[in-house]
Amino acid sequence: MRGTVERYGSGWRYRVELARDPATGHRRFSTKGGFHTERDARRALNRVLVAIDDGVHPGRTRIVTADYLGEWVARAKVDLKPTTAAGYGHAVQTLAKAFGVVRLQDLTPLMIEDLYSQLLDRGFAPKTVRNIHMVLHRALADAERLGLIARNPARSARAPAVSRKEQGTWSPEQLSQFLGISAHDPLHGVFVLLATTGMRRGEVVGLRWVDVDLDRGVVSVVHTITTVHGRPVESTPKTAKSRRRVSLDATSVAVLRLHRAAQREQRLQLGPGWADHGLVFCQYDGSPLHPDYVTRRFRALVEEIGLPRIRLHDLRHTYATLALQAGVHPKVVSERLGHATVGITLDLYSHVAPSLDQQAAEVVAGLLHFEPPSSGPVRSVHSE
Repeated sequence: MRGTVERYGSGWRYRVELARDPATGHRRFSTKGGFHTERDARRALNRVLVAIDDGVHPGRTRIVTADYLGEWVARAKVDLKPTTAAGYGHAVQTLAKAFGVVRLQDLTPLMIEDLYSQLLDRGFAPKTVRNIHMVLHRALADAERLGLIARNPARSARAPAVSRKEQGTWSPEQLSQFLGISAHDPLHGVFVLLATTGMRRGEVVGLRWVDVDLDRGVVSVVHTITTVHGRPVESTPKTAKSRRRVSLDATSVAVLRLHRAAQREQRLQLGPGWADHGLVFCQYDGSPLHPDYVTRRFRALVEEIGLPRIRLHDLRHTYATLALQAGVHPKVVSERLGHATVGITLDLYSHVAPSLDQQAAEVVAGLLHFEPPSSGPVRSVHSE
């Protein structure tokens, strides 16, 4: 069994001889190109030789990348949330269009990186391309696990870096102004919960009365309403951490009590015309709100009031920033937001860290009782 490495186009490739075809006796070869350097190609060749010796090198197949990705995403969607499944579907469509005629075993890191460059040139956001990379990496990892390819080429491909933009937030005064002026808007309760709990839009829109305990001032986040292909879809939170209990302040409880009373009155007026979904926030007839309508209404109110423009999701960022600046422990803020770890919270709101550091310095120093030294130099200490 022999293997060679050689120049191929603008890169390098390896070629290794396999066992003869048992049916025809013809010589067989495994060839793969697209490597940036001779060193990369030689490393890949060595892995193939080891795999052949171990009997785990996949035989040559005619599986086309587009066919594999289509079958893979169909299986993967079974265990995914609707919004995640939709995102995977869009990514696979882009990948299948680019690699449709390429055999799965011929896919290389160079081909993958070339696609990423093309997508960026076509106006795709770096984050979108990175999400496509994540889907491809997972799909090819499964292909490697199933023995369809010897190694996942997406593992060596570099996805574009994503620079994190500082989140837009309001000051306490600006947030108070918005909530005060929107007090008579039908969606006032939605905005209040977004601002005082840090809940996500889908979590508030999907909230049901059975999950609200106004006497104890607690809501349980167990349902969501998200948007998939422009249509509202009822679902559940994505992770275990997202399914949580969130305490309410007294003002938020009062707002919800008034909202419930108004909703009951509306329900009596409509009678049989009321569509009972048990939702806290709904349309005039009880049917679910479209999440995108909440966003559009928020934008319109911000424009009318003349406040700095922020996204509806930035109410969540405003809540987190104000809570951390007020001294609420990051672990508590993380749990209220439904983050998987407190590290995610601290990473997202690193811009608050300097003020927290200063607060920590002042708080600890305030516990100590001593006077600073009087003017004059401090004598040196000489050890004997």
